[in-house]
Amino acid sequence: MQPVLAALVDLLALERLDRDLFRGRSQDLGWGAIFGGQVLGQALSAAAQTVGADRPVHSLHGYFMRAGDVTKPIVYQVDRLRDGATFTTRRVAALQEGEAIFSLEASFQLAVDGFDHQDPMPAVPPPDELRSERDMALAIADQLPPPMRAMAVAERPIEIRPVEVRDPLRPRVADPHRRLWYRAIDQLPDDPALHRYLLAYASDFSFLGTAMDPHGVSWLSPGMQVASLDHVMWFHRPFRFDDWLLYTVDSPSASGGRGLVRGQFFDRAGRLVASAAQEGLIRRRQPR
Repeated sequence: MQPVLAALVDLLALERLDRDLFRGRSQDLGWGAIFGGQVLGQALSAAAQTVGADRPVHSLHGYFMRAGDVTKPIVYQVDRLRDGATFTTRRVAALQEGEAIFSLEASFQLAVDGFDHQDPMPAVPPPDELRSERDMALAIADQLPPPMRAMAVAERPIEIRPVEVRDPLRPRVADPHRRLWYRAIDQLPDDPALHRYLLAYASDFSFLGTAMDPHGVSWLSPGMQVASLDHVMWFHRPFRFDDWLLYTVDSPSASGGRGLVRGQFFDRAGRLVASAAQEGLIRRRQPR
């Protein structure tokens, strides 16, 4: 496994301090605060490690409360809310310096048969015909501020190939719809739980920006304040994150300084494997 991907897998593994207490390292992606996908993936990892492998997660609901400090570790405290015949529920508090920065509730289910239907996968160009976000970032790296430049040229554990290209330095008004192919850059272990942690981590990339597309701004636009407020995911069917998944994202509404985005992940066979939604802060900072 390539080192940058191995490092991410290790980041999500966590250190077990006690039966329901875990500690995770923080990852600095150059944004000045902890990436929301990191704390989401780590919190899911903590919850799943208190549940049997025969009960995969089927849904999670999380709230971001404070910006995390990338220089400090995060402690994850798990509460075992319920262990039922079919469903198991866990609550996780992510703590830094004794204060909660994120909270998560996740539900796990024993596999059962049932009705089956789904939305169809949209027709899009295959990933082999598209450029990666990193290749496009390298092409404009000299125009970025130094911290952003370092982030742009850094090797990434997850490759993203967008169908609709957006330039965060020169944003233009566009429809609030994005479609992107995602894949880990190397083969992963045959651990379905790990693939779900990684998908939760990756689901926060290229997500909230869709709500800014109709307004011709990006997270790099001067004066913009952008932050995730909550995040929801549902896991529908088995998948592998070391094969391409299509992420289709839309934003049905923005109001009150908040934007709503929704996403669906399809595998290359056209199966809908997961869905996500998020509301985030998108507003111009008020002059003091």
